Amino acid sequence: MKQNTQTAVIVIPTYNEAGNIGKMIDYLNETTFPYIEKKNEGLTADWVMKILVVDANSPDGTGKIVQEKSKKYSNTYLLTETTKDGLGAAYFKGFKYAMKELAADFVFEFDADFQHPPETLPSMLKAMEDGYDYVIGSRKIKGGEEPEGRDFMRMLMTEAGGFVARFILFFPFKHFWDVTDPTTGLKVTRVKGFIDQMSFDFDRLYSRKFGYKVQLLLETLNMGAKFKEVPLKFKNRSVGESKFESDTTTEILLSCFKSRWFDPFIQKFLKFGIVGGFGFVVNTLGAKIFKNIFITPESNLSLLNGLCNAAAAELAIISNFIWNNLWTFSKEKIDPSKLLPKFLTFNLSSVITGIIIPSTVIAILTSLFGDQLFLYQIIAIFGLTIPLNWFVYNKIIWKK
Repeated sequence: MKQNTQTAVIVIPTYNEAGNIGKMIDYLNETTFPYIEKKNEGLTADWVMKILVVDANSPDGTGKIVQEKSKKYSNTYLLTETTKDGLGAAYFKGFKYAMKELAADFVFEFDADFQHPPETLPSMLKAMEDGYDYVIGSRKIKGGEEPEGRDFMRMLMTEAGGFVARFILFFPFKHFWDVTDPTTGLKVTRVKGFIDQMSFDFDRLYSRKFGYKVQLLLETLNMGAKFKEVPLKFKNRSVGESKFESDTTTEILLSCFKSRWFDPFIQKFLKFGIVGGFGFVVNTLGAKIFKNIFITPESNLSLLNGLCNAAAAELAIISNFIWNNLWTFSKEKIDPSKLLPKFLTFNLSSVITGIIIPSTVIAILTSLFGDQLFLYQIIAIFGLTIPLNWFVYNKIIWKK
């Protein structure tokens, strides 16, 4: 195979699509693929285009139509599911087959019913040639659009659900701003470094229906995929029944919540928060105990509060280091031979972020507004110490 040859497999899950699948296979092979072969739209690679239909043993004869088309087109394949496990599971089966049997470099997620215009494929391939790893069709960017005459409630659920999905999945990080259409079904993903790194045990899916989309979206982006959206002019289905069900919106949002909740970053941050919360208890109780021990009628409260907080903060620093190393950053646990220098680095950074900065702020606030130690600790610790520590822990102490 030539060095500049790339293989793209269009995975199309079907169930009762006898009215669409034959037309789609013909259109792709007779119109779209020749257009790509001529290297229109700035394409430079020699693209080997293949079609893989994953049929859920449709009773309407969808599979038989694909079998007949595969006799006419050697690039068209049928994978028949023995059980109907859902849309997400069908894609998993298709991805696995495309890699192992069809030597896929890229895999598309595509519909059989022409709601995803085949004319979008060349621009998506061009983006892959430009070095992107993950390209999705978006109805929300310039050039994209929803179909005319769409039911108002369906439009409302799409708009509101899409925004809420973005918020749950990404806010406040960068992908909240650059992923405009998280529930789209038109995607192409690079195999090397992404699809080939995924587990294809579909029991791990939070949803085997439409909700799989948001889970794979978050997972692929978390892998560091270079991402781009291209305009998608979504069409109305002309033949067959929509797969959109009454519980689809709820199911997608539940998948968003689970995907975000069980995301390794969020789990790590939650552990960090629990450890930090315990450290906060150590800090506040320790400061109170030290203050009760050392306070006298002649005490300078500004100085005393600052010193008591500093001593208690050192106890919290030791506690945080131990529990973060054992639990929060267990996958990046420090080698025993490096434990002492890492602790000294941790302690030095914590002296700055956990003692000097917050204690100075507490002393200043006390002198300005009176003796409200607990309130000032909340301001200093949650407003300064926690954000600074999260940055230092990830970038310096437990850096991979």
